[in-house]
Amino acid sequence: MIKKETVMITPYQCKRTLHIYLPDEMTENERFPVLYMFDGHNLFYDEEATYGKSWGLKKYLDEHNSRLIVVGLECNHNGNERLSEFTPYSFYEDEWGNVPEKGRVLVEWMKTELKQHIDANYPTKPEREYTYIGGSSMGGLMSLYMAMKHSETYSKAACVSPHIYPCYKALREDLNCEMKENTTVYISWGGQEYSPNILAMATDQNLQILRALMKKPGVDVIPHCFKNDNHSEAAWEKELPVWMKELNIG
Repeated sequence: MIKKETVMITPYQCKRTLHIYLPDEMTENERFPVLYMFDGHNLFYDEEATYGKSWGLKKYLDEHNSRLIVVGLECNHNGNERLSEFTPYSFYEDEWGNVPEKGRVLVEWMKTELKQHIDANYPTKPEREYTYIGGSSMGGLMSLYMAMKHSETYSKAACVSPHIYPCYKALREDLNCEMKENTTVYISWGGQEYSPNILAMATDQNLQILRALMKKPGVDVIPHCFKNDNHSEAAWEKELPVWMKELNIG
């Protein structure tokens, strides 16, 4: 089932919708791992997705009888606010101009207030071992940052097509951080996401990040390049079985 709930994001002083997947037919004492995700409106239903196509995540989880709670945070739909709220680094791109960073306070809110709220009101397994983070594009960037900087909270991260290249330098510097052992990071990118020149640069940057993560004790890395896939929910729907299986979360 999908439940919608309105929460207050206190650092922004604005309300936002959570799109929450709960397994059907939960038993009285059953408790579940939790996957926190970005762009919750794009996860479950085509009619709610920004571009008319969702990840089809509810269908996948139902078909696999997944015993997992998914908490999808809807983005800010005003102007470029989604970009700002979903980045831990300020950056510039020709298409968007200057994008100021507003994501770090959102990260702190998610791992404290949001997690506390979910653990208090839903049948979760609150331990780090059962707490995951995931997203695509800007949400993939945020998921990677949260896995790096807050591995004390999140043990697994699905970083699907993370939008890395405009803020790669700052991200690379943050890779010097310590990470807890038994952390697994999945990173993917599609061969049709960029022009050939940018694809070469993005692939090199992803590989440099992967190498840095692999040097950290107890950190596992799962890379995937899907050569025929683009930057879209349809591509990410096809990718669902890959990272769900390889991260062993659904």
